[in-house]
Amino acid sequence: MEIGVPVPGVDSPPSAWPDLGPGRLAPRERVRTALAHREPDRVPVDLWAVPEVWQRLQAHLGGVTRAEVLRRLRVDVRWVAPRYVGPERELPGGISVDPYGMWRKRQDHGYGAYEEYAGYPLADARSAADIAAWDGPRSEHWDVSELPRELAELDAEDEYFVCYDLGGIFERSWGLVGLERFLTDLTLDPEVPCAIMDRITDLYIANVRRVLQAAQGRIDMVYTWDDVAHQHGLLLSPALWRQCILPRHRRLNDAIRAFGVRIMYHSCGAISPLIPALIDELGIDVLNPLQPCADGMDLTRIKEEFGGRVAFHGGVDIQHTLPHGTPQEVSAEVRERCRVLGRGGGYVLAAAHYIQNDTPTENILAMFRTPRTAK
Repeated sequence: MEIGVPVPGVDSPPSAWPDLGPGRLAPRERVRTALAHREPDRVPVDLWAVPEVWQRLQAHLGGVTRAEVLRRLRVDVRWVAPRYVGPERELPGGISVDPYGMWRKRQDHGYGAYEEYAGYPLADARSAADIAAWDGPRSEHWDVSELPRELAELDAEDEYFVCYDLGGIFERSWGLVGLERFLTDLTLDPEVPCAIMDRITDLYIANVRRVLQAAQGRIDMVYTWDDVAHQHGLLLSPALWRQCILPRHRRLNDAIRAFGVRIMYHSCGAISPLIPALIDELGIDVLNPLQPCADGMDLTRIKEEFGGRVAFHGGVDIQHTLPHGTPQEVSAEVRERCRVLGRGGGYVLAAAHYIQNDTPTENILAMFRTPRTAK
């Protein structure tokens, strides 16, 4: 499809765009069909966005709820999480302590705000004993008792594909001591970073077991993550990743897999060198987010090389196309992603991370209103 050619339903005002309709399949079956590497009635879709984008979409659609935004945009996936009931802590200087013990401070920018690291609670740790003594997060800090009710409410609305965001081992661990020290110690004296990662892994295993038991088979996929790459390469060598991080993710994945659910793994950046190990040694089912502007992330090549062994989630560019393109360019990219990544199934359309607040509303609507066919 050529850029600049009028797009039916996109060039007209959003209020006049065609409704894609419910489709032949229920949302859950649509996603499950795609993840089984078969083509569903249309490529399924998920919505990830920062809070400011959610607020804009809610206002644009008439002051509706988040749930109504998802319904209006025909999103197939829903996300659930246990409620945090642990201690709420504040430090001087406007620093908050998040549920995982990391110190954060709100930083405003031109489009919204983010939570920046504001110090490291384990900066003075010098041994595994120091990590064991840390009064950090515990599994009972999350309440799973409301999950059955929440899942039942979703089922009363429609049969959605349901996911649970568990967390990242490497990223949440280095956030407790700082990235520079963590990587240095991991290379030269790994006792402290490995003890932290073990503690985080143990926490995740306890949490995911409680959540999946409470869900009684109604959660379809668990999402784990670790940003181990940047725009141009990996943050650490493949050998160090394999030695220190892969075994802990494998232990976590074994606990998840015992419940018969699928596993989605996320890493931003130029993750291409690790894809074979993610598939063959971690046994992931879905790779996210497919950052198309990162080095080596040629999505056509990745589909051709790995598409028979793993499914994909993401891929729509948030660095250029969504924030700076036209609705027509967004629509063209959506069609291309569906044609390349959705061929033969194995693809859930989504942004290549959370849609940021510098993205025009009409571009977001173009992404979700464009027909999604793998043909």
